Amino acid sequence: MITVFEVANIRCGGCANTITKALKEAGFEEVSVDLSCEPRKVTADIIDEAQSAHFKAILRSLGYPLIGEEEGVIDNAALKLKSFVSCAVGKFSTDEETKK
Repeated sequence: MITVFEVANIRCGGCANTITKALKEAGFEEVSVDLSCEPRKVTADIIDEAQSAHFKAILRSLGYPLIGEEEGVIDNAALKLKSFVSCAVGKFSTDEETKK
């Protein structure tokens, strides 16, 4: 079932590229990131609760928790730092693909 999640810390195409690539590598299908709205929305085909939990864990590990999942100032700061790194990796990957 196509499911839409509101996700924190997504700022640009680099973030979207990192998220899309990580989720597709984990086997998720129909992945898209909507940068035209705030909060940003990530859509994927989720078949059950276990897959939903895995989806959320991947996002969080990259620094992109669901809206409302941030826990305290330290956790929020750590997630933002992770998202900056993920964003930079996504931008670098996008730049490398453009050069090919």
